[in-house]
Amino acid sequence: MIEGAPYILVVDDEANMLIAYKTFLKPDYNPILCSNGTEALQKLTEYSFSAAILDLKMPDMDGLELLEKIKEHDSDLGVIMSTATNDVKYAVQAIKKGAFEYVTKPFQYEEILGLVAKIVERRELRKENFYLKSALKEQQSFSDLIGQTSVMRNVFMIIENMNSVGSTVLITGESGTGKELVAHAIHQRSDRKNKPFVVVNCAAIPENLFESELFGHERGSFTGAFERKIGKFELADTGTIFLDEIGCLPQSMQAKLLRILQDNHIERVGGKGPIKISVRIVAATNTDLEQALKNKSFREDLFYRLNVIPIKLPPLRERRADLPLLIEYFLKKFNEELKKQIAGIDRQVMNELLEYDWPGNIRELKNVIERAVVLTKNGMITDISLRGKAVNGMPETLTSLKEASAEFEKEYIKKALAKTGGNQSETSRLLGIHRTTLISKMNLLGLK
Repeated sequence: MIEGAPYILVVDDEANMLIAYKTFLKPDYNPILCSNGTEALQKLTEYSFSAAILDLKMPDMDGLELLEKIKEHDSDLGVIMSTATNDVKYAVQAIKKGAFEYVTKPFQYEEILGLVAKIVERRELRKENFYLKSALKEQQSFSDLIGQTSVMRNVFMIIENMNSVGSTVLITGESGTGKELVAHAIHQRSDRKNKPFVVVNCAAIPENLFESELFGHERGSFTGAFERKIGKFELADTGTIFLDEIGCLPQSMQAKLLRILQDNHIERVGGKGPIKISVRIVAATNTDLEQALKNKSFREDLFYRLNVIPIKLPPLRERRADLPLLIEYFLKKFNEELKKQIAGIDRQVMNELLEYDWPGNIRELKNVIERAVVLTKNGMITDISLRGKAVNGMPETLTSLKEASAEFEKEYIKKALAKTGGNQSETSRLLGIHRTTLISKMNLLGLK
């Protein structure tokens, strides 16, 4: 058996046909050979098949009856019917009963291999779609947090384990990795979920307004303070405050935040005394706080107070396995929001999305998919812009259609050769052309 290769069920009462099937299927598949329907039904309980090939005329159970029983067992399994009888009525019956294709003996082995490849590919795509839908459903409890890689599963586990504790959390990661989503998920899974969740962007507050914004002020406490203002910490009382870009907090405010963590009290600017609060603090940064500790721009005692539960979010380029899931999620999201019916993304465009480094991380991916959905009228997304670069769109300098077609064909064959490790037989099978045709095209296009 070839490890990892798809299993193909082959049923024929002629021994020489079974040998032939085994010979031409063996390089790419694991053929399981049966001489009758009863044996085949037993094998269905022992293996997970990707495709089946059935002879029509067999002694104890004919191919049509076996086809029905196979469909009862696995309605999604693609079945090829083969027979020496060139009768249209049998072909019609087979197709009506759910056969993928009907072929007449004698046939070309390439024909069977092409049909098997199509069935296997279709089955794999359906598996992937089922997996994506299941994964999306599983992640709904984490708001917009999506991921199946081990590092993201670890993040989900930490969030789950924090639902009954109020420890301070420090989330680190590049811009756009989803730090606010993680903070919100922590809040939603905690005992404070029905209480306020207040977001503070420390990078967006002028230094002279920090204290007023965070702790509030009394009327007349400074020029322009015409009325009392409740600060962010007081608004978040009994809930969670999310301090985004905590690395931008001025030294003077770092000392005040440390005091809040120690005493659970705040004091408004111009206030007459401390106000007791109960706030869960979740902080985040895209800067290297440990380096900030070394150059004394961030207090060491505050860092250790914040870093009780550390969560590090990886950049998107380090969790590429999550990209199909994220793309599917955002496509569905914007289809619903924009009332569109975009069916999917062109395969070549999808390959570009999977290979792109995503310097803006999930935020950039979200914006790219939203823009593509907006600009696509219907059907498939065939053009996407990545940082000003058009993917699968028209090139800036137009060549003749013949030259453009030749260039596309050359690149496509190069990718197919790379995928098969340069094996010409496998490449021709993958491309659905004869090996001699492939060699001719390679010579014509300058591919050695």
